[in-house]
Amino acid sequence: MILSIGLQYLDNRDNYLDPVRQSIGAAIYPAQVVVDAPVSAWRWMGETTSSRKELQTENNRLKSASLLTQARLQRFAILEAENNRLRAMLDARTRVGQQVRVAEVLSVNSNPFRHVIVIDKGKNDGVYDGQALADAEGIIGQILETGIASSQCLLISDPRHDLPVEVNRNGLRTIARGTGDFDTLNLPFITNNADIQPGDLLVTSGMGGIFPEGYPVATVNTVQRLPQQPFANVTATPKANLNQVREIMLILTSPDNTTNLITIETSNKER
Repeated sequence: MILSIGLQYLDNRDNYLDPVRQSIGAAIYPAQVVVDAPVSAWRWMGETTSSRKELQTENNRLKSASLLTQARLQRFAILEAENNRLRAMLDARTRVGQQVRVAEVLSVNSNPFRHVIVIDKGKNDGVYDGQALADAEGIIGQILETGIASSQCLLISDPRHDLPVEVNRNGLRTIARGTGDFDTLNLPFITNNADIQPGDLLVTSGMGGIFPEGYPVATVNTVQRLPQQPFANVTATPKANLNQVREIMLILTSPDNTTNLITIETSNKER
């Protein structure tokens, strides 16, 4: 005990035992590492597992946020396109003389030979049979049958539909008839010597009191003159995108024209 006390006194005063302690620490270090290895490994596995779970959770959260952002961007793109269409229709509205009301397309007839759409306006909104329809580019068609809150509309591309038009360049009047093709109208009553050529703009003539005068309808596409036939083969491309229409303008004219329109529609059905 006296020796131990003496060593403690000398070590506390002059640090004589530091080399001994360092030697002993170096000798037992491998044993400490071996003893501590299971605890360190367990701690490392726990931290790794926790980090992996946190990364997976964060990854799933980011994926969900990315999908939500993409969905919102798609919705924004749809709203932007709709806004552009409505702006174009608003610009067109300022150019026309009649009052108009905007309606949305609810459905499209799946029959490829019947070009009929349904809109969200009916008798409650002042819609009447035969009312003219247009979009920002030109004439689309007319009301075929009016319901209480919705209406069926016949497009100008329907084979049953005839539309009085005139060549904007020279006032030549004729009839534009639907062909069953959204991109093609037929002008069956153009004589071979008529002054008409590709690129001519066709507008509503106002004849018959159905469609107001001066609305764009189509652009002449082909003119094939047939010497052996009384009439030329003339086709035109509608100004409106009839197979992509989403919003339309109901042109508010006098409903007194309805009788004339129904007579023409009936004659179309009888053909």
